[in-house]
Amino acid sequence: MPQIKDSARPKPPKHLRPATAKWFKAVVEDFDLEPHEIRLLTLAGEAWDQGQAAREIVAEKGMTFDDRFGQPKARPEVAIERDSRIGFARLLRELNLDLGAPEEARPPALATNRGY
Repeated sequence: MPQIKDSARPKPPKHLRPATAKWFKAVVEDFDLEPHEIRLLTLAGEAWDQGQAAREIVAEKGMTFDDRFGQPKARPEVAIERDSRIGFARLLRELNLDLGAPEEARPPALATNRGY
């Protein structure tokens, strides 16, 4: 397989955090990705960064706040972190970057989803 020149490799988007940009670059170097997969990789990096930003806010301010009635409510960042983790995991699964068999990484399908 011919080596791809560094200038031909996609660069990490500038808005990604430095650690995420480093990860993006490593993935692009290790895997031969199609243009649509680069877009998925970008979305995965963005999801990771959003989750990390939300996690930092939760770490600073806590998981809950008191509403105007004094009742505890979950901070919106808790849902953002959760949704970003799920999105990141799904994008990685879609990209099939795991070196193991992808079928083993997925939970078994429910019988009700298969019509059994």
